Amino acid sequence: MRIAVDAMGGDFAPQELVKGAVQAAEALEGAEIILVGDGDRLRTELGQYGHSRRIHVHHASQVIGMDEPPAAAVRCKADASIVVAGDLVRSGEADALVAVGHTGAAMVVGAMRIGRIDGISRPTIASPMPTRRGQAVILDAGATVDCDAHNLVQFAVMGAVYAEHILGIPSPRVGLFSIGEEASKGNELVKATFPRLQNAGLNFVGNIDGKDLFRGAVDVVICDGFVGNTILKVAEGLAELILERIPDPILRREVAKGMDYSEYGGAPLLGIRGVCIVGHGRSNAKAVANAIRVAAVAVEQKMVCRINNMLAERGLLVRGH
Repeated sequence: MRIAVDAMGGDFAPQELVKGAVQAAEALEGAEIILVGDGDRLRTELGQYGHSRRIHVHHASQVIGMDEPPAAAVRCKADASIVVAGDLVRSGEADALVAVGHTGAAMVVGAMRIGRIDGISRPTIASPMPTRRGQAVILDAGATVDCDAHNLVQFAVMGAVYAEHILGIPSPRVGLFSIGEEASKGNELVKATFPRLQNAGLNFVGNIDGKDLFRGAVDVVICDGFVGNTILKVAEGLAELILERIPDPILRREVAKGMDYSEYGGAPLLGIRGVCIVGHGRSNAKAVANAIRVAAVAVEQKMVCRINNMLAERGLLVRGH
């Protein structure tokens, strides 16, 4: 198994990316890690940790900055680290891509360089989120802000596969985010999606609203990318406020640990022909190592094949079903 890492992405590149790759290589038997980026800088960083036969450097001369429009940058910078890493997956030289920082660039590379699964019009980001009962996943988390019911049903199937085979949740409960539990509640998109999810062969438990999200009422939350990204950003801001109000430093650390994004590693970009894990721009070595771990599990579990098969079995790879 070979995992390509864009070693020039995020706020702390390449130091934390290299450190995280070293930690992952020590923890994952049989996995090889390809660090993509400025070869001289990466070899200098690696020199601090000694020689590892399972970590390789693949030179790329360009970097896509956070302020660059993703589609144009991917098109114009063919030797950018994230583009080169994606091309390694497309060619079969790597089994997965891990990228932190520029989510937009990761989405474009995933959709345009690695390529979408035939019949998938919109890839989706499935973001992990803590709940009272453990961990859930929300999708879409911002990849596709304008969706139709067909997109949301595809997201639900992909999210259920991820929750079951990567997060280890048997028969994951799927909920459609709305303004109330009744089937009649919601906007036109939600009301059009509800009956389709009922007939999608999933463990669909119906609509859920905001108060249910962190109670652990469901394992997979379905919504469009505008709503999903807003939920995550509001939750992040609220978490910071709550932590600031906890006077006991020991209790504050315990609460913070349960909300620490580095524990989850990253969010998968689903609906493409390869494994792609997208990490937070502030990812430290721990987050990078965990993102690589998640990528390795996704490869081992043949996540892309499972998603393709499950969508095909339900006739959901035919546009307009």
